[in-house]
Formats: sequence, C-alpha cells, structure tokens
Amino acid sequence: MGRVVLVTGVSRDLGRRCARALAAAPGVDRVVGVDVTPPRGDMGGVAFVRADIRNPVIAKVLAKEDVDTVVHMSVIATPGSSGGRTTMKELNVIGTMQLLAACQRSPRLTTLVVKSTTTVYGASSRDPAMFAEDTEPRRLPRHGYAKDASEVEAYVRGFARRRPDVRVTMLRCANVLGHHVVSPMTAYFRLPVVPTVLGFDPRLQFLHEQDLMDVLEHCTTDGVHGTFNVAGSGVLLLSQALRRLGRPSVKLPPSAVGRVGSALRSARLTEFSPELVSLLTFGRGVDTARMRDVLGFTPRHSTASAFADFAAHVSPGPAPAERVLSGVGAVLGHPRAGTAPAGELGDRDEEADDA
Repeated sequence: MGRVVLVTGVSRDLGRRCARALAAAPGVDRVVGVDVTPPRGDMGGVAFVRADIRNPVIAKVLAKEDVDTVVHMSVIATPGSSGGRTTMKELNVIGTMQLLAACQRSPRLTTLVVKSTTTVYGASSRDPAMFAEDTEPRRLPRHGYAKDASEVEAYVRGFARRRPDVRVTMLRCANVLGHHVVSPMTAYFRLPVVPTVLGFDPRLQFLHEQDLMDVLEHCTTDGVHGTFNVAGSGVLLLSQALRRLGRPSVKLPPSAVGRVGSALRSARLTEFSPELVSLLTFGRGVDTARMRDVLGFTPRHSTASAFADFAAHVSPGPAPAERVLSGVGAVLGHPRAGTAPAGELGDRDEEADDA
C-alpha cells in the first residue's frame, strides 16, 4: 500500500496542481484534496472533499480517509481572495491550528509537509546578505501575510515537539513565478507601468512553479525532517528583471510608495502590501545550501530562468499604461509622474552570485 496524502488549499491553482502531481507520484496510493470551495480545474485522480480546516471536522476527514501524509498549502498571501484581512487571518492561523490539532490526534500520521515562505525573514536595511534557516529576522513581522506565516511556523514547531514520531518538513519558498501563478508579486510585474522605490535596486530570488511541485513531491515521498529555504540559484536585481520583462517603470520616493500602493489596491490592479513594499525596497537573499545538501533537492530552474519563463507568458495587463500613470500622478499631486525606461535603475544585466 502506498501513501494516502491529504492536500489543503486545492481551490487555488497551485494547490490543485500539487495534488494532481502527487496523485501521479510513485509510492502514492491516493490523494485527497480539501478546501471550502471546489477547484475550478481538472483534479485528475484526486478525490475532493469539501471541508473547512478551521472546523474540527477536519479530524474526521483524516480518520475516514486513513491519511498518513498531510501537505499544507492553504496559507494565503492576499486578503482580497479571502474576503478581508480578518478572514485571511482566520484561514491562515486558526485553520493551521485546527489542522495541527487534527494531526496531533491522528495515530496514522507519519509525514507533515508545510509550504511556508521566505517572507518570514522580513526585509530591512539591517539584513544579512543571505538568511540561513537559523538566522533570526532583524525585525519581527507585525502585520499581514508575514505575521501569519511566522505564527504558522511557530505552531508547526510546537507540533513537531509534541509528535516527534512524525516527520515534519517546512519549506520556506521564495516568491513563486509561473504563468499559472496569481500572487502580489506576479500582479506587480504584470502592471503596464511598474512603480519602483527611488534610490533602491533590491536583490530578488524566485522559485519556478514546477520546482515547487517537484520539491513538494520530493518531501512527501523522500524528504527529511527540518526547515529549508527553497529558491532557484542566483539572484536578480529589480532593474535586471524589469529590463528583461520590457516594462517601463516609474521611480517613486519612499514616502509616496505607500500612497501609490493604496491607489493600486483601490484600482484592483495589485495587492501592494507593506511586506511587498519592504521587499521592493531592501530585497532579500536566502542561503539554499541545506536544500541541496540535506534535503537533497536542486531546482531545475535558476532565479533568472524562472523569471525568463514567467516573462515569456506575461500579457500587457488589465489596464492601459495611461490609467496607471494618471493614478500615480494624482497621488503625487501632479498630472503625470515621470516614467523611466524599463530597468533604468541600474546598468548591470548579468546574474549575481549564487545563493
């Protein structure tokens, strides 16, 4: 008998595709996908169960389906898709607490894989060049997705202490890119005119969507216990990314970025969250040595090639450039904000050193 895997968050594309990939993986007998709403795409051989992980009924699902492996993917990054910040907090934190409580009571459970995020490290001017897994953030997250992810990780660590018999793998993934991915970062790059922070050219790391599928499968079938940074090799400067994307940019003083972000949210163009603003100001780098040496996983795509694949599928965007420019100009108090050619922030266009 192979594994029986339960995957949370299958109403979203990445969760659904992860469940389908696991259903085809060697050594997996059955995959059960759970969420509060049915997935829109084809589930293949995955059995869907409508269930809310915020409800203790999730324990009955684990027992009824004889689940021995849980892949937790339902920590969401934007309040817009969940009905507001309060609902987002409930889904992320309360949902994780209930899921872990169900896992705690499940005698059959042997493996727990949690998709986390490098956002837990934050982004500030005092950050090290590279965050290792045991490096503490210089500033603890205080709001939004970053705070939720930090709390989720704390609960997962508590679960690992209470159930040492369960193999717990926590993956701190860099921003995932792909033409199927909908996230604050992909929405940002899809803007017809991309706002940047004047005087800053942050380092960015990305993970290709297929590499995310591969590492989740690896951890489900062959992974090891522990916490791991997961990202493609190398980094890109924001200016390099914009040049390769072919997007014009507008440089904004730091004091205006928050106001422009509010305008973009009001126009429903992107979720310009505080953690995204910090990342686009100071950047972030993570060390992936443990991913390769201990977890035994190497992504197929580097940061640069993951971005290149994403850029090849980017459409012009939902709004004409004039609309974005006029909105930015209105926020700044003049009719037109000066635009800059794509990637004008810097002159380098080669890959930076590996992480």
